[in-house]
Amino acid sequence: MKTKIALLREMGLPRPYTDSKPIEIVEAELSPPANGELLVKLVAAGLCHSDLSVINANRPRVMPMALGHEASGIVEAVGPNVTRFQPGDHVVMVFIPSCGHCIPCAEGRPALCEPGAAASGKGELLGGTKHIQYKCEEVNHHLGVSAFSTHAIVAQESCVKIDKSVPLETAAVLGCAVLTGVGAVLNSGQLQAGQTCAIIGLGGVGLAALLGALAAGAQTVIAVDISEEKRQFALELGADYAIDPSAPDAIEQVRRLVPGGVDLAVELAGAVPALKFAYDIIKRGGQAVTGGLPHPKAEISFPAVSLAAEEKTLKGSYVGSCVPLRDIPRFASMMVKKQLPVEKLITHRIKLEDINEGFERLANGEGIRQLIIF
Repeated sequence: MKTKIALLREMGLPRPYTDSKPIEIVEAELSPPANGELLVKLVAAGLCHSDLSVINANRPRVMPMALGHEASGIVEAVGPNVTRFQPGDHVVMVFIPSCGHCIPCAEGRPALCEPGAAASGKGELLGGTKHIQYKCEEVNHHLGVSAFSTHAIVAQESCVKIDKSVPLETAAVLGCAVLTGVGAVLNSGQLQAGQTCAIIGLGGVGLAALLGALAAGAQTVIAVDISEEKRQFALELGADYAIDPSAPDAIEQVRRLVPGGVDLAVELAGAVPALKFAYDIIKRGGQAVTGGLPHPKAEISFPAVSLAAEEKTLKGSYVGSCVPLRDIPRFASMMVKKQLPVEKLITHRIKLEDINEGFERLANGEGIRQLIIF
């Protein structure tokens, strides 16, 4: 069948993307779903820094590639041996397919699935298949999803069914921004009611984390970003304070607000200075959680003695340490009950054809979450 895709042929083209147009919208061939796979009609897809990191070559992938990984849609057809879905189901895509058999999956950590990571690195679906062709050339799948498309073939492990009462457009952000941000606070950081928390980096993921901290009942939430616009937006969402980390006394500001430092600092900017700031503002016995993805060669240094002498913890969080089959329905229910008002994060709704403009906006730090509406 035919599908429109967002095709990236070459990484690292210069900005502005409105001029270089790294992404082409083309009509491609999509082969039928194979064993354990689904055909999904996309409803909405979010523009994320993880996509931008492929476009700007910070996270290299095999080319050419059909981009997109955060999305919602409706199942149109199922392949052989599909047991979890049927046509008409509403689904959220997840870019961490879990095989269920490797050691991380067996330990209840599907975000670290080894076969899933290997398949994504090869531009394949979990079962080792590829389904997209353009002008007789094989196109690679992005993180098993390729969501910037009118239709996509995905492994059943790359989808989670949601109740049809959940607004399907807004549900798209559950697949990445909410999983990663809210999960970093609730799962990785295990924030408790009455504790203090700082969120560093106020993009879509960071602001989702802020909503998660508020939902968890944090006593004090401090929002941290170099953008005044985003700091103001965080205050409107419910943050108690907002701090510019570039200010000379930024760390002292935090310690004046929360003597001794915060219980939990969650870094979601994907930048080493932001991670160092998060570590520096936690209290003795506090925890810094990082869910950001800096350049693979970036390194950080801090006084090693602080880990023991101050019992500080520095912890990684990939996709919010989430179990998608558990957490997406949980977060969807919180969204419907207005405990997680993630619809407030959606600042732009655009057409697929406007995708280069959308990524230039994202690269400029404008807006929060942009959705492509199909």
